[in-house]
Formats: sequence, structure tokens, C-alpha cells
Amino acid sequence: MREALKDAKVSHETAVTALKAMSGRREREWPRPDRCRIITIANQKGGVGKTTSSVNLAASLAMHGAQVLVVDLDPQGNASTALGVEHHAEIPSIYDVLIEDMALADIVVAAPEIPNLYCAPATLNLAGAEIELVSKVARESRLRRALDAYDTDKFDYVLIDCPPSLGLLTVNALVGGDELLIPIQCEYYALEGLGQLIRTVDLVKAHLNQKLWVSTILLTMYDARTRLAAQVAEDVRSHFGDVVLNTVIPRSVRVSEAPSYGQSVMTYDPGSSGALAYSEAASEMAHGGARK
Repeated sequence: MREALKDAKVSHETAVTALKAMSGRREREWPRPDRCRIITIANQKGGVGKTTSSVNLAASLAMHGAQVLVVDLDPQGNASTALGVEHHAEIPSIYDVLIEDMALADIVVAAPEIPNLYCAPATLNLAGAEIELVSKVARESRLRRALDAYDTDKFDYVLIDCPPSLGLLTVNALVGGDELLIPIQCEYYALEGLGQLIRTVDLVKAHLNQKLWVSTILLTMYDARTRLAAQVAEDVRSHFGDVVLNTVIPRSVRVSEAPSYGQSVMTYDPGSSGALAYSEAASEMAHGGARK
């Protein structure tokens, strides 16, 4: 165990050194939006890269000068883990905001690895929130109310990471966001269940949040060795058109390893294919703006 911790520390120090060197070579700042873009990242299918995309897009945007807040709405708290933010049961969390009416300002903390990056953490208490929200007044819009009461103007981006379901937590995220980013993995059955998500989005738009629209599709887990990945990418592009980012996120061991060190891949291994791809995807989002 001691050796493992020592190795982790060495890996962390190496990553920080690499990050400093890389940031010196990069364009210093990307364009910043005129107003805060609140982007919900959702797909009820599990394992498609929602949390990975939330964390690494947020980290990349922050590294290029944007002020970014990640709202972790998944009871597993993986986004909080990847950002190096404490999220044990005693920590004030998004659960307290949704259920106990705590102010969002009271739970937001800075991510230790990257300047300009902040997190509203999730704890395991959130696992019971789906049931507890049922009896709450305006249960679908409690996150929106908390965001409206918070000074989001100090941020350029708010990214909301959703659980792999279409329950009340995800509905709160859809009501709370202005844009929807859907990660789609380049694998068989990629589009399965997507129709249900789009129908849910249409219902939310019709009854709860008229501003919501699908602004971005991100292709993840792309394996260039297979014809299937290319076919899925082609199908998605033909179906969704210009909202699909040109950049695809490849399968990457480094991306999977990074959270175990409490880091995004942007600091864990900045030169890896996954880090470079997420940086390009974030650049597209920043330079393209909200293309409505």
C-alpha cells in the first residue's frame, strides 16, 4: 500500500510538471461565451462516457481560461472523485441543495488540480433523492431554482453530470440546463434508447423548460480498428447533422486510469490520445459557441 501511494504521488508530480510544460505551448485562452452556458450531459445508457466527458471537457475549458462549474448529479460521485473533491457523507453536497434547500454557494468547492475549475459534489445520500423528491413541491425544477438563486454569471460554463437513468435527477438536470450534450459510444446498439431520451427532452421542453435544446453530440469510445465504429459514427452524423462534433474520443486506457488518482486525464497524462481528443472537443465547443 505504501509503495502504491508513493507511485501515485510520483505520477501526480509528473503529471503536474507535464501540464505546466504543455500549457506553456498552448494557445493561452479560448473565446469565452457572452453569457454562462449551462450544459446538461445526459444519456440514460450507462458506460457511454458521461462523467468522463463532463470532467475532461470541464478541465480542458478551465485550462484555457474559462471559469467552469461541474455539478455532480450522479449518486456514485465519480465526477467529484475525478476532480479530487471530497464527497463523503458528511460533506455538504448537491443532495442538500435538492432536498434540504441549501444554497448552491454553500457546497461549491474549488477543484485542487486546476485553477478556474469548481465542483458541486455528490455524496451517496443522493441515492435516496429520487424517492425523496417525489413528495417535494416543484420536484422537477429544484435544481433550476438553485441555479437561478446562484450567481452563475461568474462562470462561463456549468456542466451538469447526470446518472444513467431518466429519473427525477436527470429530469432536474434537463430542466436546469439550457443545452444538452449527449455522449454516444461508437458501438453496436449505440442509438438504442436514444429515442426515449429525445422524447423525454421534447416533453421537458414542452412543459418545463422551453429553452432546452440538443446543442452537442459527442462520439466516444471510438476504435479506429473496427469498421463498426466508423459505421456508427456515420449513422450518428447523418441523423443529427451539424450538432455532432468533428472530434471523436478514442478508447484510452489513460482516460480510464485517471480518476483512480483523483485527476482528469488532462492532468494525469496531458499527452495521451484521450487528453488531446478531449482538448480538441472542448475547443470546438468554445470556438463554435452555442450553434442554435
